[in-house]
Amino acid sequence: MNAFDVLGDPVRRRILVLLAESERRSGDIVEVIQHEFGITQAAVSQHLRVLRDNGFARVKVDEQRRIYSLDAQPLQEVDDWLHRFRSFWEPKLSALETEIARGKKKRQN
Repeated sequence: MNAFDVLGDPVRRRILVLLAESERRSGDIVEVIQHEFGITQAAVSQHLRVLRDNGFARVKVDEQRRIYSLDAQPLQEVDDWLHRFRSFWEPKLSALETEIARGKKKRQN
């Protein structure tokens, strides 16, 4: 499965956002995802397995708990793919940054 296949699912994207904030116990992830998406614990476990199997998440066992953390390396594939499109939005972002700076300067005067 390539990175885009993994990221194509909103549940997996949400889990990655949670893991980007901090490492989490599997039970905590299940709780959030069940609340937000209304899926079973088994379904959440499947999504965690997909993330683990494809290198997006690492897991360590701490007694009875599984603790998940983000492994951002597979996101490099996404970044590499997006690189060819940056030329479309970077000039616009630079222009916006310039306008914001002008607005701040005017307010200070």
